[in-house]
Amino acid sequence: MAILETVAIAFWAMLPAYVPNNAAVLAGGSRPIDGGRTWGEKRVLGDGKTWRGTAMGIAAGLALAAVLTVLEPSVSDALGFAVPAFTPLAALGLAGGAMLGDILASFLKRRTGRQRGAMFPGLDQLDFVVVSLPLVALLDVEWFREWFTLEVILVVVVLTPVLHVTTNMIAYKLGLKNEPW
Repeated sequence: MAILETVAIAFWAMLPAYVPNNAAVLAGGSRPIDGGRTWGEKRVLGDGKTWRGTAMGIAAGLALAAVLTVLEPSVSDALGFAVPAFTPLAALGLAGGAMLGDILASFLKRRTGRQRGAMFPGLDQLDFVVVSLPLVALLDVEWFREWFTLEVILVVVVLTPVLHVTTNMIAYKLGLKNEPW
């Protein structure tokens, strides 16, 4: 597989996981998932993880996967190689795994004394990948094996931090985020 083909497949396959956290920020507000609870005098998750944001993030990822699946034949023909169509379980694993990864990252941040919005290099950029890929592998083994080759996974691990930092900087400049990371 050529490198540009691998990058295109990796980007396309991860789009339903890339979008949920951004959609959750736009949905914002509402009741925090942890209900204000503390653990060891620290919030379990914090005010930034809400039920509405989580639901909207997952819904956005699922909707995007559906649109990409409709577009897949035309895009594959135009590119000259196949990009994935998303099964419902693959879409759920990517979108739900992305949100779960972000929630778990908030939990780890609170346990290590970091406040909402504080930087946690590595975790901030890959939290959703670390959860969404294993979840997809559990929910739809065949789809995962077909599309997430070792090369694609390596591209995802390298490409994701670059995309994450870039999109966060754009959101910060647009006033959608309080910090640029």
